[in-house]
Amino acid sequence: MKILSLCPSNTELMEYLGFTHMLAGVDDYSDWPEPINTLPRLGPDLSINMDKAEKLNPDLVLASLSVPGMEKNVEELKRRQIPHIVLNPQSLADIEHDLIAVAEKIGKPEAGISAAKSVRTKIDALQKISSTLDIKPSLYWEWWPKPVFTPGQVNWLTEISEIAGAVNLFSDVELASVQTDWNDILERNPDYICLAWVGVRREKVKPEIVLKRPGWSGLKAVKQGKILVLEEELYCRPSPRLIEGAVRLAKKIHPDEFSAL
Repeated sequence: MKILSLCPSNTELMEYLGFTHMLAGVDDYSDWPEPINTLPRLGPDLSINMDKAEKLNPDLVLASLSVPGMEKNVEELKRRQIPHIVLNPQSLADIEHDLIAVAEKIGKPEAGISAAKSVRTKIDALQKISSTLDIKPSLYWEWWPKPVFTPGQVNWLTEISEIAGAVNLFSDVELASVQTDWNDILERNPDYICLAWVGVRREKVKPEIVLKRPGWSGLKAVKQGKILVLEEELYCRPSPRLIEGAVRLAKKIHPDEFSAL
């Protein structure tokens, strides 16, 4: 089959299924795994070049609604009658489901079942250790600095926080993404600050930026030097790579307890 992926999380999902060799084109932001670097690029995920996609004559397009604005891609796929499947995972269970759904669509359901089981096994291993911890620090996740966006309750990072032995600072807000401000975070006073800016490489995020914010020098996380600059590709994309991110995070917060993973 000839398959196109319109966003990084879908490209990564194909790798976990063992189907990367079927990809015939990807969006501009897909950067993993390495073999995709030779594939045709279809434009940024919010503005896919559908003429180019159509000329590739795909058997299946993996579309997404994980970022607001992607709807127009789906509408255009429908208008042109290009075979596609739309993924919109908001939780780890959704990601497991998508592994199964995509594999079924490709005609290899056993690959999806196997990949989903592998993901679930890793989640369970993390959860088992996390459930034994008495102290679970609060994490302030920063997706974007100005205006401030952070994940809420209905988001995979709340689950990632929990299985890594911590708590999302905004898990009380029943939204996937929360727009807040620096004063709100100051009042909540997190134990850790996790900087993972969407679309920004880790090396370009400077932790000292938080020291310039009014009152933030008094935060517990700042006083104790608990500012983590994290790889956005391991935390901001709804793909199975989130589990790799969870393991790394758990080892940073609870190095002794999670050392065996």
